[in-house]
Order: sequence, then C-alpha cells, then structure tokens
Amino acid sequence: MRIHDLTQPFRAQTPGFESKEAKRIELNGWNASTLTLYSHAGTHMDAPVHFGVDDRGVDSYPVSRFVSKAWIANATSVAPGGEISKELVTAQVSGLKPGDSLLIRTDWYKRIYHPSYRNDLPRISEGLAHWCVDQGVNVLGVEPPSVADVNNLEEVTRIHQILLPTVIIVEGLCGLDEVSRHFVQLIALPILIEGGDGAPARVIVIESEES
Repeated sequence: MRIHDLTQPFRAQTPGFESKEAKRIELNGWNASTLTLYSHAGTHMDAPVHFGVDDRGVDSYPVSRFVSKAWIANATSVAPGGEISKELVTAQVSGLKPGDSLLIRTDWYKRIYHPSYRNDLPRISEGLAHWCVDQGVNVLGVEPPSVADVNNLEEVTRIHQILLPTVIIVEGLCGLDEVSRHFVQLIALPILIEGGDGAPARVIVIESEES
C-alpha cells in the first residue's frame, strides 16, 4: 500500500494565505500563529453557494462523500489554456460507476508560483462537465486552481453551475504524476466551516492491491 498526499502546503508565497506570529515561546511560553486564509486558497473544495447554485455550504456535504474510489485520467497532452475533452477522459475511465470520483492529471501544479498557473490553465470542457453529472461522479479533482478559466466570468460560472448541484469540486491538487495506479481510494477532507463557500482541504489517495 502506498499513500500519496495531493495537498499543496501553505507557504508565505501562497496567494490568499498569511501567517503572523501571535505568541512566542520566549515571551508567552508557547509558539502560535494567526492565520489568514482565502477560502479557495491552495488545495480546496468548492460548495454550491460559491457560484449561487443554492445556499448549501461546504458543511452540508455528508462526510461519507469524502471517501470514495477514484479514477485518474491523464490530460498532460492538453496545451496550456486548452480544453480537457470528454473523449480524452472517458477513453481512460471506462469502468467508472456512479459514486466513483475522477481526478485529472495535468502536472499543472508544477507551475504553482508562475503567472500561467492561474492565467493559462487547462480547463474542463462543457461536454466533460455534463458527462460528470450524467455519470454520477462524486468528486472531480483537478490540479489547476479552477476547473475553468478564472479570467472568463461567463465560462467559470457556467462550468461551476453545471457541476456543483451534484459534483463536489476539488481544485489545486498536486503530485498526481507520482501515483502509478489509475484506480485508487480518495480521501478529501475540507475544513469544516459553517455555511462556507469553500474551504482548504487535505487530500490523499491510497494505492493498494485492492484498488
């Protein structure tokens, strides 16, 4: 069995994250920090209220949905700014069943601190978004910071509104290139924020003979 952490660490250069000293052991007897977090910073989970689909927050998801079998599709052939097509993905996950999750490898996490990470990301096509809904995909996980072009409000709204009624979106994954199997167990746990439009999440996958 191999366990892979697909979560970005929060660092000083992570957009939307700040850590300030709150206590110092020499002065207060312990070390502590005050953290400021954008709800969609780093590796994170979206909730339906994020794009006005309905009023459900990240706390509305049953915890049972955070553990599932997941398929990994390789979309590294997609050019920067290109669309990840339904045909590319479905050819690799023919055994996907309702309730399974889908993780899409692009190796995009390697650009995390480059402007292209946000501005030139490979995006989920509308056809693939509808397919995920039709197939009953549980979690859709991607390595870019969004499933759609964040500089195109119409597109990013449309893709999120297609997915969010039924599909949990996890964005900002990393390290899928280190996972050798195409079928794994996925555990994606968001910070529990009442009514939250999204939340940072710790995401791991487990490779085993059973998976």
